[in-house]
Amino acid sequence: MPPGTRPVAGYEILAHLTRTGWLDVYDAWSHERDCRCLLKTLRPDRRHEPRLRERLLREGRWLEAFSHPHLVRAYETVEAPEPFVVLETLTGETVAHLIGRLHRRLAAPDVAFLGLHLCSALHYLHGRDLLHLDVKPSNVIIDCRRAKLLDLSVARPPGPAPAGIGTPCYLAPEQARGADLSAAADVWGVGITLYEVATGDLPFPEITTTTTDREPAGDAGADTPSGSVSPDDTYGRQRLYPQLEGRAAPVGTARRLPRALAAAVDACLEPDPTARPDIGSLAATFDALLPFHRRDVEPAPSGSAPGQPLREEAAHE
Repeated sequence: MPPGTRPVAGYEILAHLTRTGWLDVYDAWSHERDCRCLLKTLRPDRRHEPRLRERLLREGRWLEAFSHPHLVRAYETVEAPEPFVVLETLTGETVAHLIGRLHRRLAAPDVAFLGLHLCSALHYLHGRDLLHLDVKPSNVIIDCRRAKLLDLSVARPPGPAPAGIGTPCYLAPEQARGADLSAAADVWGVGITLYEVATGDLPFPEITTTTTDREPAGDAGADTPSGSVSPDDTYGRQRLYPQLEGRAAPVGTARRLPRALAAAVDACLEPDPTARPDIGSLAATFDALLPFHRRDVEPAPSGSAPGQPLREEAAHE
C-alpha cells in the first residue's frame, strides 16, 4: 500500500517498513490517537489462507488484552475488510541490530539486566498459560530505557506441539523434536539470546531459514513448514537442528563473564528441559548480579539514557 492509503477508518499509511514470509508491516498514523503506530497485515498473496488470518488476529487479541512493561502493546485488532493488528511504535533498536552495531561486547551487568527483563515478560506470559517459543535478539527491542519482547505469532499453551515451531537456530531441543513443551522452552530462549548478546555468536551453527509459517495451534495433519523436515526424518532434523546433536559449549569458552552469570546462561541451555532453572530462580540470579543502585530502577539493559551509546567492555575483558 502506498503512502496516503487509508486501509481502515482512522489510520493512514506513512511507509512500508518490511515484508516477512506472510506479513507486511507499515508505519502508519492513528488520527484518533494523534500518533504513529505500526500496522501488521497479511501479504496480498497470503490473504486466502484462513489459518494465517486467525494467527494474526489471535496475536493481536492477546497483545490488546495483555499489559506489561516488557511486552509490546497492541492498540487495536481489526478483522475487516482485511485483518490488521495496530501496535505501538517503538523507537529503539532490536537486540539483533545492537549485536551487529557494537564493536565490543555488552558489559556483564547489562547482559544480566536484559535477562531480568526477559524473565519478567515471560513470567507474565506463563501466568496466562502461554509460551512465547520464539525468544531471540530480533524479537527484543530496547526502547525508552527498557527491553520489550515482541511477536506472539507462534505462541501457544504448554503441551504437545508439532516439530519445528519457531526459528531453527534458536529452538529448544524439545521444540525441534516436536515433544511436549513447557516453560523450559522459553528458558532456553533466554539462555541462547544472552549467549549471543554476551559473545556475538550463537552456540550452534546458524541455519539460514526464518520463523516457520506453521499454524501455532496446528494439528497433526498440518503441512510440514517450509525449511522443515518430516517428523520421521531423524537425520534431517539433526542436520537442520544442530542443538539435537550435542550440548552447547560453555559460554565461558567464548567470553569471560562473572561465574554466576556464566553458570546461569549455561543452565538455560541444558538439553534436558527438566534440568533448566525455572523463570523465577533465573530472575533472582540475574537480579543478584546487578549493582545495588540499579535494582529498583528501570534503565535500559545498556544502563544508559535513550540516545546515548551503550556501555561496552574492553575487547580483552
